[in-house]
Amino acid sequence: MNSQTLQKPRKTYSKDEALQAARNYFKGDELAASVWLNKYALKDSANNIYESTPDEMHKRIASEIARIEKKYDNPLSESEIFKVIKNFKYIVPQGSPMAGIGNPFQIASLSNCFVIGNNGESDSYGGIMKIDQEQVQLMKRRGGVGHDLSHIRPKGSPVKNSALTSTGIVPFMERYSNSTREVAQDGRRGALMLSVSINHPDAEAFIDAKLEQGKVTGANVSVRIDDAFMQAVKTNSSYVQNYPVNSKNPLYTKTIEAHRIWKKIVHNAWKSAEPGVLFWDTIISESVPDCYADLGYKTVSTNPCGEIPLCPYDSCRLLAINLFSYVENPFTKQAEFNFKLFKKHIVIAQRMMDDVIDLELEKIDKILAKIDSDPEQDDVKAIERNLWINIKQKATEGRRTGIGITAEGDMLAALGIQYGSEAGNTFSTEVHKTLCIETYRASVTLAKERGTFAIFDADREKENPFILRLKEADSQLYYEMLEYGRRNIALLTIAPTGTTSLMTQTSSGIEPVFMPVYKRRKKVNPNDKDARVDFVDEVGDSWEEYIVFHHRFKQWMEVNNINSSKHFTQQELDKLVKQSPYYKATSNDIDWKSKVAMQGAIQKWVDHSISVTVNLPNNVSEDLVGELYLKAWEVGCKGVTVYRDGSRAGVLIATDTKEEEQAVNDNFSKKRPLSLEADVVRFQNQKEKWIAFVGLVDGRPYEIFTGLTDDEDGIIIPRWVDKGFIIKNRNDDGSSRYDFQYKNKRGYKTTIEGLSHKFNPEFWNYAKLISGTLRHGMPIDKTVELIQSLQLDSESINTWKNGVQRALKRYVKDGTKAKGQTCENCNSNELIYQEGCLICQDCGASKCG
Repeated sequence: MNSQTLQKPRKTYSKDEALQAARNYFKGDELAASVWLNKYALKDSANNIYESTPDEMHKRIASEIARIEKKYDNPLSESEIFKVIKNFKYIVPQGSPMAGIGNPFQIASLSNCFVIGNNGESDSYGGIMKIDQEQVQLMKRRGGVGHDLSHIRPKGSPVKNSALTSTGIVPFMERYSNSTREVAQDGRRGALMLSVSINHPDAEAFIDAKLEQGKVTGANVSVRIDDAFMQAVKTNSSYVQNYPVNSKNPLYTKTIEAHRIWKKIVHNAWKSAEPGVLFWDTIISESVPDCYADLGYKTVSTNPCGEIPLCPYDSCRLLAINLFSYVENPFTKQAEFNFKLFKKHIVIAQRMMDDVIDLELEKIDKILAKIDSDPEQDDVKAIERNLWINIKQKATEGRRTGIGITAEGDMLAALGIQYGSEAGNTFSTEVHKTLCIETYRASVTLAKERGTFAIFDADREKENPFILRLKEADSQLYYEMLEYGRRNIALLTIAPTGTTSLMTQTSSGIEPVFMPVYKRRKKVNPNDKDARVDFVDEVGDSWEEYIVFHHRFKQWMEVNNINSSKHFTQQELDKLVKQSPYYKATSNDIDWKSKVAMQGAIQKWVDHSISVTVNLPNNVSEDLVGELYLKAWEVGCKGVTVYRDGSRAGVLIATDTKEEEQAVNDNFSKKRPLSLEADVVRFQNQKEKWIAFVGLVDGRPYEIFTGLTDDEDGIIIPRWVDKGFIIKNRNDDGSSRYDFQYKNKRGYKTTIEGLSHKFNPEFWNYAKLISGTLRHGMPIDKTVELIQSLQLDSESINTWKNGVQRALKRYVKDGTKAKGQTCENCNSNELIYQEGCLICQDCGASKCG
């Protein structure tokens, strides 16, 4: 914003006023309203709030982008920009741009992600500490950071200091991890990616570094794997590691059995979701910026979520296009994708992205001015100052952009195409091919109007596989690029869109929908005469059940004249889902082979990379994970991350605050009534059918019984039963037992005696432990974390453990922060519960079940 605007008095809002206005804007969506207000509404350091709805934010952004547009020919007007970003309908600046554009109260970068490094030239302590300082300086300005450790000499190598030999990579992993944990970013922790080449002799130690509990908890780790290693894995042959890596004249070599290290990578990923894998030869050979490697654009690592491979000191800003909004007549037989409007908006999106680079350069100048005005001595400020000068040079020279998408899952559903099907993969690939060609065409047009990026050289790029693919797809575009050049060195990505998708009210990024519908229950206030009472429990309390629908699932219902306000039974809900285009198309339904194939096909039209996690059931074998990794390499993915259900435990954090102690004491267990109202929760673990009976007091879980169902050893209960009562009785010998009672369809009471004897005794013992924590007031989310952290040897007990978590998560209030847990994608601790899933507010990664 210009100085004249800043001099005008600004209207401020109380938090309640802003939250209510935002809630109205999002049509009652409390989570979207609170996330927007907390993360993106304009605020100053005194927490004065200057925006009450996203309309005000979008006007702020449109005004600033229009100001930059006026510097160039054929400028977009403020109203044209506002029209495409209003209501998060078409074009959505992501994260840092949304929070920072036109924000005079915060001296921060507009870049979402950075990579730093020493270009592989220095592993001195001075060089290593320099990277540490640069990492901290970037994180305090809101950036996620990645850097590679392959330049550090391996453990035991001679050094010319008092130690005589090198400590290797692992101690420095811990240093960088600790630095990340120490930096606050607007109430969140920084995000870090550490990578190393498989060619490095310390690669095995790097792969194992996070297995020790409490180690390297502030970083994601990924291994850069080359084609030679993958071939050695396939042929079960040896592989030679070097230091310096990939050197023709190495100082140190080490021969390893490739298959043994591969098995270790696969085992660790199966066990803990890390390390991720970067297929480095694919990344480098496909990289357009690496055509300029000798000019400082050699890719060395990626950002924390892996979607932007970068050279040292380059950065990227992100924007998402909401694919759902281009489906006309959604959820009808007449539904079709409006490619004409899509292409028109891609041009606008790329112009906006190029404008944001200019806005970022202005922000960097303000950061440099702030550094210069700081009272510290010049030698203290030197590293920070040089860091931003280097970043400014890369942004000025390369003008890198990061256009991506969100709502892939909802787009396909709206068109009546099943996510994960062959037809779905084909259509998605066509959409991303269109996005690629038209974004590059827009960059060529910008080059005609504004000039090329500073080091553009068509001759350097002529053998690049990605550019040749563009030539084959659209020869006219290719030859125009030869003649006029291109404005931006690289243009496309697919990033996580967690908070973005909350505000677009769509599925996230390239991922399918997690859960189209779920059920909640709330206690009825006796004084509310208009409330609906679904049932009265045996202690006299009244309860109302209500259904929460995924926004676009609800839209499907409305299109099909299904009243979403109706009171549905579970059977009716199951039937609804089965009739909908979301059936067999959720994250738990998608076949992993299809998802990897989809990623590989789309990757051919994305010049950076794709952030996607392949979710797997708990019972998959390590061999299957290895097969998935191999398949990803073969189909052309640049990287892959897997998450096996329940494979990464949360970390409980100790606290001695009086407030938390008091909260527990206030909730201390009341005497158990003889009869408890209970929910029946069904789920599937591996291929087995499980059931949980959750006893409730005041709507809160008080005890839980769970185990196998529908077999000769388990509980047999009709599928339509979803509630009843758990009744405490006594056996003839005086011992306690717990019976479950429900009303059959004729209204008669049916009793299943002795829940404690129906399940495996080992399950029952653990059930007593969990029920004890619930009865003594432990918050539900903390109980879930406790269960998750249990270290159990038996596979069947671990399966039981995962089932209990899944049963209890549905009772955690939406928006509850998951304290003590970290995101598997970006290592952020900004996790909240939504629809029984954990959602990362920073990168958008979701974990369900």
